[in-house]
Amino acid sequence: MDWEPQLRVVLDVAFAMLLGGFVGFEREMKDRPAGFRTHMLVGGAAALLVGVGRLAMLESDFRDNATLQIDVLRLVEAVVAGVAFIGAGTIFATRGGQAVAGITTAASLLMVAVVGVAVGFQFHVLATSVTALTLVVLTLLGLLDRRRQAAGRAGARSRDSDQ
Repeated sequence: MDWEPQLRVVLDVAFAMLLGGFVGFEREMKDRPAGFRTHMLVGGAAALLVGVGRLAMLESDFRDNATLQIDVLRLVEAVVAGVAFIGAGTIFATRGGQAVAGITTAASLLMVAVVGVAVGFQFHVLATSVTALTLVVLTLLGLLDRRRQAAGRAGARSRDSDQ
């Protein structure tokens, strides 16, 4: 097999890692269970898995083998299953309480994996745009949520002091 398609996959993996790194950096700054490196690796692994599938479809040994079938959606399913396992490890509940932590980080890992899949299929504009949207959700909406919670706490303190 020619090395140029393989080099393209390496570049795609690097790009997916870069995009995953942007999301991971935001998680790292908030001291979340999965940060910069984890998000980079998840995005890169997803792009690599799809890239290997694309390379296998180009390879004559695979293409000419009547018993081997490659279904790209199964590659996507494998990515989602792997990330589900990792995401489950980032979610935990406090015993006896109602608090659950890590759900947003697990969701960001899933998003980074799907961004990696998009890069693996060479949908670079889509992957870049979705990464930007993900950062908007994590930063701006997170900021709005923190302000709302702070206003609620201030209102509760005000009601307590009136009594």
